[in-house]
Amino acid sequence: MRIGLVSGPWIPVPPATYGGTERVVDTLARGFAARGHEVLLAAPTESTCPVPLVPGMRPADYKGMGTSLSELSHVVRAYEGLADVDIIHDHTLAGPLYMHRPGGIPVVTTIHGPLHARAADIYRAIARAGAVIAISRDQASHAPGVPVTRVIHHGMDLAAVPVGTGGGGYLCFVGRSCPDKGLLEAISIAREVGMRLKIAVKMREPEEVRYFRDVVEPMLGSNEDFMGEVDDATKYRLMGEAVAFLNPIQWAEPFGLVMIEALATGTPVVGTAVGAAEEIVEHGRTGFLGATEQLADFIPAAAGLDRAVCRSAVQGRFSAERMVADHLRLYAELIERRPPAGVPHAVPVDQNR
Repeated sequence: MRIGLVSGPWIPVPPATYGGTERVVDTLARGFAARGHEVLLAAPTESTCPVPLVPGMRPADYKGMGTSLSELSHVVRAYEGLADVDIIHDHTLAGPLYMHRPGGIPVVTTIHGPLHARAADIYRAIARAGAVIAISRDQASHAPGVPVTRVIHHGMDLAAVPVGTGGGGYLCFVGRSCPDKGLLEAISIAREVGMRLKIAVKMREPEEVRYFRDVVEPMLGSNEDFMGEVDDATKYRLMGEAVAFLNPIQWAEPFGLVMIEALATGTPVVGTAVGAAEEIVEHGRTGFLGATEQLADFIPAAAGLDRAVCRSAVQGRFSAERMVADHLRLYAELIERRPPAGVPHAVPVDQNR
């Protein structure tokens, strides 16, 4: 197949540090190419993913993060360069609604964020002429009126992820600087069990900086090691030597890539049972899930879990190979069912989501 991938305009592919969607796009692109498919990637010009890039794209527009003008300009340039592919997988929000996209080419989009009411309106419109992928069953359940074609969990390449020993004697937290991620809860849990907490957070947006300075920083004391934002190698060492990874999220996160990253290093996850967490963590086997007030009590048991089992769970359920294969099966189905140019068609919906 000739596969066109569209990433967002704000972060290169792969990201140097933060960028979950860009990390997924990079894994897909590399996986498709490794299987012999032709891949053309529309992404910022600094992207180093080893596949051909759509010519004429712009540098990463981080300051324009989340703005329509930035995304729409990026989408126009992306689709101008994708006229000769068999299928387009667009990871932007605006792209699948672009009226001048090449005719007769199936377009797939992935829902990377929460399906609140306004987002559901957009994805219902997209589904009229394209395929919609949800990243968890929980995510899809929040908007039953959105026709989801397939649920495909994220996967990751384990080749660069070492298995740690868990011998650091500390707990760790990795996430964004915002209330939803549960950093304050992680601090309280670590103090309650008398263990050090190592913290790595993304703190770039103005609201993230304000939250850290006004709320988090005054809470930090001698029990916490604040590391800021870290690269992948540092992150995996941090996770791998932790006794447990704390994920006390306070919202229904659609997936939670950080959980499979921790499990890949062999570190069990202790977190709240919300969002897609129960689709990722096997309670009592690869971690423990419960209400926030229960999590401290799980730490001793988590320390005794088999780290090899945590790693093998990612190899079996959340590998890059599985994610790539799931996408390729869907692409092949959509290409086979493609109607003649100009003829509208309905995209089948996954009834087992």
